[in-house]
Amino acid sequence: MTRPLPERIAGAPITWGVSEVAGWGHQMSPGRVLGEMAAIGLRATERGPDGFLPAQAGALRRTVERAGMTLVGGFVPAVLHVPSVLESEVSRVGRHADVLSAAGASALVLAASTGSSGYETSRSLDDETWDALVAGLDAASEMARSHGLMASLHPHYGTVVAGPDDVDRVLEVSRIPICLDTGHLAVGGADPVTVAAKAAERVVHVHLKDVSSELSERVRAGSLGYQEAVAMRMYRPLGRGDLDVAGVVAALERAAYDGWYVLEQDMVLDAEPVNGTGPIEDARASYEFLLELATVLDGQEQERDVGVRAGKEGA
Repeated sequence: MTRPLPERIAGAPITWGVSEVAGWGHQMSPGRVLGEMAAIGLRATERGPDGFLPAQAGALRRTVERAGMTLVGGFVPAVLHVPSVLESEVSRVGRHADVLSAAGASALVLAASTGSSGYETSRSLDDETWDALVAGLDAASEMARSHGLMASLHPHYGTVVAGPDDVDRVLEVSRIPICLDTGHLAVGGADPVTVAAKAAERVVHVHLKDVSSELSERVRAGSLGYQEAVAMRMYRPLGRGDLDVAGVVAALERAAYDGWYVLEQDMVLDAEPVNGTGPIEDARASYEFLLELATVLDGQEQERDVGVRAGKEGA
């Protein structure tokens, strides 16, 4: 039986500006980030980048639990399309999986990194390199599975799986499950609702964010850098951008999706926010939007159930 949607909402440190990219911006402390997540009602979180939370599993679990939270999983960029580095990259994925699993997580979210720092430029692959990527995804997935984790591939702007053609090809040639990120799909040029409907059976993890279509189009056209666009608030609280976030969630719920919805509004900060202001305001708005949407979807489901019962009784 599918768990109620409100029990499947988690946070992510990137919503508070905490990123693995060097020079991304001001990095808030774990205590404040986890405390603000808990303050708005979140009870689960992704891990965030290396160095943000403890690297040792026991300390990681204790840190998250002291904040009244549980650990959902972690985001791991890896170079999986280059055979010469595949063994070392899969070993690194294994080290992350070991820590995540021991700390109580269930998900490992992979990004198919280009090998460059940051996410300014995506890369297209030829057929031979696509074959190498598929082999790399299989190896990384098996490594995660050996640690009791479900691996998923996160189509992500600035990686080798970014645009709609990339997503379609992954669905066609690979068996790896998908982490559906509404924002990155949109920035890459895909329609998140279409992907959610088409790939619902492959989706095992979701990152929710809303997007300014004007800024995302400029990024895709190459007239605006990715990090610059994020700093200009390309990503918005749910319901305050141009995406049909409700349509994505409705499509997944109709398909009996039972995974996490991670509120992940990428942010670049230039300074420590005043207490009670900053990312917490956007995170609270997104959380309340999703709770309200859950109530609406639950009501619609109940109406469908009543209609089905009435139809059977009248038959």
